[in-house]
Amino acid sequence: MRSIRAGAVGAVTLSLALAASACGGGSSNGGGSNDSPKTLTYWASNQGASIAVDKKVLQPELDKFQKQSGIKVKLEVVPWSDLLNRILTATTSGQGPDVLNIGNTWSASLQATGALLPWDAKNFAKIGGKDRFVDAALGSTGAEGKDPAAVPLYSMAYALYYNKQIFADAGISKPPATWAELVTDGKKIQAKGKSALGAEGSNLSENIHHVFVFAKQHGAHFFTADGKADFTNDGVVTAVKQYVDLMAKDKVIPTGDAEYAQNQSVSDFAKGKQAMLLWQSAAANLKSQGMDASAYGIAPVPVQSGTPGTGTQVNSMVAGINLAVFKNSHNLDGATKFVKFMTSDEEQKILNTAYSSIPPVKAAQEDATFNSPSNAVLKDTLARSAAALPQVADESQFETAVGTAVKDLFADAAAGRAVTTASVKSALEKAQQQMPAK
Repeated sequence: MRSIRAGAVGAVTLSLALAASACGGGSSNGGGSNDSPKTLTYWASNQGASIAVDKKVLQPELDKFQKQSGIKVKLEVVPWSDLLNRILTATTSGQGPDVLNIGNTWSASLQATGALLPWDAKNFAKIGGKDRFVDAALGSTGAEGKDPAAVPLYSMAYALYYNKQIFADAGISKPPATWAELVTDGKKIQAKGKSALGAEGSNLSENIHHVFVFAKQHGAHFFTADGKADFTNDGVVTAVKQYVDLMAKDKVIPTGDAEYAQNQSVSDFAKGKQAMLLWQSAAANLKSQGMDASAYGIAPVPVQSGTPGTGTQVNSMVAGINLAVFKNSHNLDGATKFVKFMTSDEEQKILNTAYSSIPPVKAAQEDATFNSPSNAVLKDTLARSAAALPQVADESQFETAVGTAVKDLFADAAAGRAVTTASVKSALEKAQQQMPAK
């Protein structure tokens, strides 16, 4: 969903938002207008190593937009720990921005509130057409069969980052391609006094992203074909247990990582404290923390066996950020112009370079700027072996409920309590009970 997610998704009850007649931008009647043609408010997600970094990246581009359009954009960079709650509050209160970033996994949930401008053919035509965008990115913009609720802005995929020197010191010649190889390599690394693999055990969204991939690799789904929660099927239980067992049984994730939720695992990797990191498009973050790109390698996330691909060989969720417009903005025309500007070929190159993400706009993605070896891994993953999280209205509740269950299981592992198939199933049963009845 993002390159740096600094905390867990909040616990605002989304069902309240879904039941509300949603409105954003401050209009009381739910309809948009052009009453304030010279200003826009933009909520940007925290993509860089800090909010200050984001402002440094974005403000020159917003100034450029103002010079071109005459529209001043008021920027607020919102931490990931607050973003979903802020958006949900805005859908019910009407006191939202004109334009905002949303994690692409939330697209269908926020679409169901009715608060966001639908991107039908007419609206897409205003920004150059839907066919400018990569299909994988469009797959995470809302429920199937409905007009997208947002437009892709940044695309990302998970990869395995590994410290070349730590690997060499442990006598490891290549990155692990399977989870069994990762565990074996992890034990060699630990024998040399280094931590093997980092995790963000208290970060609900990171938990979801990883157990989603494990579930795909076991041929399992968290929702039935008609959208009902199905968290306790054998494949999901096996998937969640395998992920938590990286700490509980295999011991390759340190127990202290059960409390991580603010990108501490990224910092540990950047400082040379650990050998491996599973992260989305981490290059810019690592650079900002002083780690030279020559110090690490990047490889596909491991699979159960074989090589990454579709079906049970999926090794990443389709990560990314979408750009949405509150449909009752007081500057609908300006908001559309801003989306066009931010998704233009030129801006896509500038912004995705700054965040080490991949442009979801075809022409920009094909630029030589994005042909580095590390980007090749990410682009190949997005093209061949990534899958979108469930595009269902209850997706945000799913992230909170199952993400919390995994967090609690990591806490058990850190405390030395047994993580068994029965305890995993019990945790997932509790998570399923928190979902809206169908």
